[in-house]
Amino acid sequence: MRVATMIFLTDETIRPDRLGRALEERGFAGLYLPEHTHIPVGITMPSSMTDPLPREFGRTLDAFAALAQAAVVTDRLALGTGITLVAQHDPVDLAKQVATLDFLSGGRLTLGVGYGWIVEEAADHGVEWSSRRELVRDRMALMRALWASEPTAYEGEFGSVRASHAHPKPMRGAPRTLLGGVAGPKLFAAVAQYADGWLPNDGRDDLAQAIPALRKAWELEGREKEPEVVPYAVQPSAEKLAYYRDLGVEEVVLRLPSEGEAEVLRVLDDCAQYL
Repeated sequence: MRVATMIFLTDETIRPDRLGRALEERGFAGLYLPEHTHIPVGITMPSSMTDPLPREFGRTLDAFAALAQAAVVTDRLALGTGITLVAQHDPVDLAKQVATLDFLSGGRLTLGVGYGWIVEEAADHGVEWSSRRELVRDRMALMRALWASEPTAYEGEFGSVRASHAHPKPMRGAPRTLLGGVAGPKLFAAVAQYADGWLPNDGRDDLAQAIPALRKAWELEGREKEPEVVPYAVQPSAEKLAYYRDLGVEEVVLRLPSEGEAEVLRVLDDCAQYL
């Protein structure tokens, strides 16, 4: 089972290049980064989150720029977003960013996709909250049209693109795509329609019950192979990782503290026991 990591990198934490080198030297499989463009003051807080939010939420580095820095100083380390708030991006620009990072890193990118949970952040990007799921589906289809090997037009409910010359292309046609969110029929239908698997937050869902439901949605969509399930932001223990391994999970993403270099490296050394 591959053991990757995630962290809220900020202007106050370890730098991406230093972390990337440390992860690769110790044998970790990958680095995933979340994103928030900004955190409006006085947001509506869901019951699952602490109020106020931890400091790092409002200080995150741009995920693509930070991953690019980590890519330059590593050769094998997988790179991922966890997650990209697709509804908050221009899809033509995002398609270029994703393809460029995947191309320059030699095909090491996983695109984690999510719908978001901060209503006010999304609103500042012009997102209508009630239709954000449909918007994300539409924008993913538009991006795939730009990644196609031949100029391909796309006309969707929320956007369109002319048949275009758009390079570079992702190394394998499209980056590996994982969709985050809470288990349920809507989410699993979306995973089966346009993703390679599911990125569930550690401890939020009963994976023993959820994975069969995901597989059923996958089969109904006529997808081959198996959907990937990658538990995210895991607080590790030997028992927990054994549980995930018994479920057939092939990759887990451990959560690192949003701290300076010394503390992050100390935690990495502690986590090396799980490799």
